[in-house]
Amino acid sequence: SEMFKKFRFRNEYAERMIRYYSYLNKGLTIKYNGKRFRSKDGLKDLLQENLSEEPLYPIVHLEGHDIEVAFTHLDQYGEDYFSFVNGQHTTQGGTHQAAFREAVVKTIREFTKKSYEPGDIRGGIVATVSIKVEEPIFESQTKTKLGSLTVSPKGESVRLFIGNFLKQKLDNYLHKNPETANALQEKINRSEHERKELKGIQKLARERSKKSKVHNRKLRDCRNHLNTKDKKRFDSTLFITEGDSASGSITKARDVTTQAVFSLKGKPLNSFGLTRKVVYENEEFNLVQAALGIEEDLENLRYNKVVIATDADVDGMHIRLLLITFFLQFFPELIREGHLFVLQTPLFRVRNKKTTLYCYDEVEREIAIKQLGRNPEITRFKGLGEISPNEFKHFIGEG
Repeated sequence: SEMFKKFRFRNEYAERMIRYYSYLNKGLTIKYNGKRFRSKDGLKDLLQENLSEEPLYPIVHLEGHDIEVAFTHLDQYGEDYFSFVNGQHTTQGGTHQAAFREAVVKTIREFTKKSYEPGDIRGGIVATVSIKVEEPIFESQTKTKLGSLTVSPKGESVRLFIGNFLKQKLDNYLHKNPETANALQEKINRSEHERKELKGIQKLARERSKKSKVHNRKLRDCRNHLNTKDKKRFDSTLFITEGDSASGSITKARDVTTQAVFSLKGKPLNSFGLTRKVVYENEEFNLVQAALGIEEDLENLRYNKVVIATDADVDGMHIRLLLITFFLQFFPELIREGHLFVLQTPLFRVRNKKTTLYCYDEVEREIAIKQLGRNPEITRFKGLGEISPNEFKHFIGEG
């Protein structure tokens, strides 16, 4: 406690790690706080636990020497992966995840004898892949992204290892399970049909977004971006605000090196249950997509953090929920990979000549009033635009 000062034990996090460890070591029983963790089917069990809805076909589960994969498709957009190296959960993926994504496309193309687009094949996929690597190299000290190009110092490449495994195992599985193969191909065909329907709309939308890069006053960009090699790329942040008054305060307070601001025009459309077509037909959504650089996938995401910054009132909450719905509907991996945040600003400022306290609810306000004594000045912030740029620095300084 002397070294770490403030800390707290997150039991649910510890349980999740133990549960994942049991999936990676099927047959192993782990007891923790009176609970028993044991997996019979390994990564198949992990995937089953994390499915948000009924899959379009039974989970494909393949095992080999130093490798195990499981995947299926859901009737949704985006891609969702759980990847592991030597038991380490690589939440940011890496060379093994990239190799899996490539190999799935190649194997299915060869099986169906059709040159489907990668996005049509992988759209809606939920997959988990685990490999063992000798002397692994990670891209950060937290070991969340594998950087190794080979499975051992003098061994074959990660790309070839996973590619050869899927070429044999997945191809065999699809031949032996024609119902799964048909369901998979039907999903791919639906994605292809939808993509082709969108082509005309996409062309107009892209022309509009090209113009917006020059003329778009909604986006006040920053200098460093996540999809570059900038030293501060992981600090890159986009604040999505409601209206010009709120964006004005944040724009004046921001760090232009790493913090960008996008201002919405009124309430966005409720996109729940709608198809991808609306992203291109709705100018506001198309501009958000273009600003983030996520039309194809998250590989070119321009900001590490996307922060929804709305007023602390009913309208602000409504806009916040509409934006979260938009990202959940069309870009769920943005949320799953921890890029989406909500800016919580104070409702009250209580101060006297010596001290200023910011309060996030009425209980905190009452405590602050008692703490500062007689007749403190109390300000109720009705919107983000009422917070001065100098004060805003305290709330967005950490990005």
